[in-house]
Amino acid sequence: MSTSSFRAFVGLLAGLTAACGAPNAPSSDTPPSQATSPAPADAAVVTEHVVEATSLLGVQLLQPDLDEELAQEQEARLAEARADLEANPDDAMSHIWVGRRTAYLGRYRESIEIFTAALEQFPEEPRLYRHRGHRYITVRELDNAIADLAKAVELLRDREPEVEPDGLPNAENIPLGTTHTSAYYHLGLAHYLKGDFEAAAATYHEGLEYSENDDMDVAFMYWLVMTLQRLGRDDEANEVLAGISRDMKLIENADYQRLLLLFKGETTAEELLGADEDLSAATLGYGVGYHRMANGDEARAMETFKGVVDGDTWAAFGYIASEAELARADASVPSPRG
Repeated sequence: MSTSSFRAFVGLLAGLTAACGAPNAPSSDTPPSQATSPAPADAAVVTEHVVEATSLLGVQLLQPDLDEELAQEQEARLAEARADLEANPDDAMSHIWVGRRTAYLGRYRESIEIFTAALEQFPEEPRLYRHRGHRYITVRELDNAIADLAKAVELLRDREPEVEPDGLPNAENIPLGTTHTSAYYHLGLAHYLKGDFEAAAATYHEGLEYSENDDMDVAFMYWLVMTLQRLGRDDEANEVLAGISRDMKLIENADYQRLLLLFKGETTAEELLGADEDLSAATLGYGVGYHRMANGDEARAMETFKGVVDGDTWAAFGYIASEAELARADASVPSPRG
């Protein structure tokens, strides 16, 4: 399969789409250098070759080169977040926004350190565990991610759900998730990618109870269907699929809906592949690869997963999920371009 559709890199990824922790992921005792070289003629901001993670396939993953305009916008928002933190050092959300804005610049290790420092001041703040857990997923430290996200879920059980503001708003600027759904979603994902499908299924089932809209329903149902199928619980998976239709009201999770329709047999893989945007390419690529694998076409499935990891959106969940499948299959793939 051609991999050309997986190659454009946007650098910034939202938290709903999207991880695996690896025992060989690098540790960091000090923040990595954030120095940048001058912007080249193609209007990209090229960072130094800072290693942010090691993939599940043993490949070093470098801090992304960002579009100049996007990088400037995010740097400005990070500066605003830091100013707010200086004015409100006792506000946990001020710390959270500095960590989130840092991660949107591809500085994932630094964001983890920010959340870690904040947890010393706010040790019972579930939102800090939720966001640090997400970034542990990004850098492939699954065990740390599971520990943090399980702690977030534990702390949230007796609290009322509250809307989680978007750092990278959707097209309608309507936040769709809550702290509860975000914590459960990422915890289920970490279990799934570690291969603990029983834990993933239980987490997704529980998290789905907190969903308040079709977008979050679809996000949970996508991973839940695959999890149930992998457990041989096809009747349950089919019950979940019965709730999927083309007329669901979606703002940002249409790719998950399209993949669920593929699982239902209402569309084809050929109709889905060839997305222009990287995140969609990784999302659709992994889902199509999984579908082929589940239907016994192992060779084409591995080819599809390799196509995803030949792209550059290494923080996308579909990318990391593809790594996990290739690692399980002990496949050998070329190193992604740095």
